[in-house]
Amino acid sequence: MLFSPQTFVRPRTKYLGLCVLLLSAAGSLTAQSAPPAKPDADRFVDQLLAKMTLAEKLGQMSQMSYKDVAPATAAAATRTGNVGSFLFVTDPALIDRLQHIAVDDSRLHIPLIFGFDVIHGYHTIFPIPLAVASSWDPALAERVQSMSAREASAGGINWAFAPMVDIAHDARWGRIMEGAGEDPFLGSAMAAAQVRGFQGPTLGTPNRILACAKHFAAYGAGEGGRDYDAANISDEQLNNVYLPPFHAAEQAGAGCFMSAYIDLQGVPASGNRMLLHDVLRDQWGFRGMVVSDWASVESLTNHGFASGPEDAAARGLHAGVDMEMVSHVFRDNLPKALKDGQATIADLDNAVRNILRIKYELGLFTNPYSARTLTAAEQSEQQQVALHAAEQSAVLLRNEGHLLPLAHALHSLAVIGPLADSKPDTMGSWSLAGHVDPTITVFTGLQHKLGASTTVTYAKGVEIIRPSTSIFDGQFPEPAPTLHTPEEKAAAFAHAIDLVRSSDAAIVVLGEANNMSGERASRASLDLPGDQQKLLEAAVATGKPIVLVLLNGRPLNIAWAAQHVPSILEAWYPGTEGGAAIANLLFGDANPGGKLPVSWPRTAGQEPFYYSRNLTQDREDDPDRYWDTVNTPLYPFGFGLSYSTFTLGPIHLDAASMPTNGVLTVSVPVTNSGNVAGDDVLQLYTHQRAGTASRPARELKGFERIHLRAGETRVVTLTLRAADLAFWSPQTHHFGVEPGVFDLWAGDDSTAANHANFTVLP
Repeated sequence: MLFSPQTFVRPRTKYLGLCVLLLSAAGSLTAQSAPPAKPDADRFVDQLLAKMTLAEKLGQMSQMSYKDVAPATAAAATRTGNVGSFLFVTDPALIDRLQHIAVDDSRLHIPLIFGFDVIHGYHTIFPIPLAVASSWDPALAERVQSMSAREASAGGINWAFAPMVDIAHDARWGRIMEGAGEDPFLGSAMAAAQVRGFQGPTLGTPNRILACAKHFAAYGAGEGGRDYDAANISDEQLNNVYLPPFHAAEQAGAGCFMSAYIDLQGVPASGNRMLLHDVLRDQWGFRGMVVSDWASVESLTNHGFASGPEDAAARGLHAGVDMEMVSHVFRDNLPKALKDGQATIADLDNAVRNILRIKYELGLFTNPYSARTLTAAEQSEQQQVALHAAEQSAVLLRNEGHLLPLAHALHSLAVIGPLADSKPDTMGSWSLAGHVDPTITVFTGLQHKLGASTTVTYAKGVEIIRPSTSIFDGQFPEPAPTLHTPEEKAAAFAHAIDLVRSSDAAIVVLGEANNMSGERASRASLDLPGDQQKLLEAAVATGKPIVLVLLNGRPLNIAWAAQHVPSILEAWYPGTEGGAAIANLLFGDANPGGKLPVSWPRTAGQEPFYYSRNLTQDREDDPDRYWDTVNTPLYPFGFGLSYSTFTLGPIHLDAASMPTNGVLTVSVPVTNSGNVAGDDVLQLYTHQRAGTASRPARELKGFERIHLRAGETRVVTLTLRAADLAFWSPQTHHFGVEPGVFDLWAGDDSTAANHANFTVLP
């Protein structure tokens, strides 16, 4: 059995989606009639379900990819009630037309739900989720996704396939950019914040959309960092590392979960009843709907789990998948599976009930048409939040000699690199509906910042182009190579270095093209693609002041740069306002305050790599486990510099012990000992010295981002709950708090030396 019956039990919170205001009406459902007021959505849904034919039920369980069907086919399926949802429709007029067909022309007038990959913005693109996690500010994550929801909702979208809350311990995995990094505590905070941002306080909140926590579960644990590969992890890892962010999303009220593609401990997630039903519904109390990932019910046969389409349909349904994304195995095979006794009508009705309840609570039965035009004030706010998010998300990795911030009095500045003036690569992966034209690149951002007083020149220097194998083909025009012959490449390289030589300083913008990170974008190497490393080394060899700016979706091998480049700014894929934010950061109009949500490896050979390893793996008297490199990160989890400096005082605990249901107050004075205002992130880490299982050397258990004026001291107080120390024990098969002695550290990253200890009493 995959899980014990006691797996991951925590106090259950009420599903917030059911707290919507229920509207009233009587009689049969039409486009004009409203759902009944009370007792609740369930009565309305049950009355509607009783009227449905088998074909109409299967239609609700089917999601079509609009770009893969003929328009006439989509319209016919909508009219006959043979489809419940579309994805990849972004034209508001088309959405409105299809919705009118569903509401006005179909027999039961059931509205459609339109889904889209609203990952880090819709038309306005915000920094990628890994970048927003670098802000260590859940309130910012919530604000960003509320802006994303407002813009998507205005375009007629009412369902986001986000947040992705998968924990990632391997930077080779392309989709690390879509999550919050390696830590379940930080990941849980960001998961809950994004759900609140997308959905608002309840499902059906105006200008908000349905959130979908994905990919349930442990998709980020794929072997070798390879996309879609199996996750063969222990129950201990599953419960203590990979499930907590999903539970946090459920507790925050997420109305949808997406089942993963992968084999999890030998059982495909989309056919795993223990995962989708016993844990998600029975233990956590989830009342929303489960959608499969792309064709993942059909792929149950590919896994060698199901014997064929009929078996796959029956297994996916029984496991707990409610709606099938694009492959239509349910629609085409469940009638026979029902007749043969492989599937039950009870399971089918439960699936349809979950879908209809979500549509009801979103308000689609009373207000199915949501498309509108954002006001000028709203559009301005989108840009302001995008700019602020990009500034807050950047991480200053190195600043030797205080090269940054640069002086505004520079007479000339060279900006070189293949990403320095690329709008798509500034936006990053998963900006499928993003508007390219308004995007500000690093080059244009610096031009606008410095004006006519400084000569700002640009040269690509080298090209990086990935072959067209990504799902994002067609998202942006494929960059045509401009350097074909060896002579052209040499000339472009030389021109860029000549600009560096003739300038007061140079900004070298390197990293990954937008299609080199994301889905289907895993890598065996973390080196800078193409000839970027050669370009960087040549720029440094000129002797001019060099700043390296990284645009990327994962940690990269910058071991050479960490020794030879004075200043390194990790900007990730910063989005629409990215170039303006980077210019503000480089010239001191914004002060970097981001912290790494991942441990930065020295080489891909260290992967999977994360800070919260057990002591059996990380003994102080044997720190090196490789003969050709050290076992430490290039930069630790939680690391990030500032133009300010911060000094921490001693830890003060309000008590030396607490019971297993208690609370401990931790206070630490933090002083900005620098000359400018800035942000620091106080981080708390704990270690349980002994118990029924060996525990990680350190685990994040609290954090707060604070802003301090130059010279200001503030006592930061964090609450440490005993419940935060709970873990799932592989010996007891229970989730709980174990009495014992704990170490506690407070500091700026996971290597913090400021130490205290406390005891959890029986």
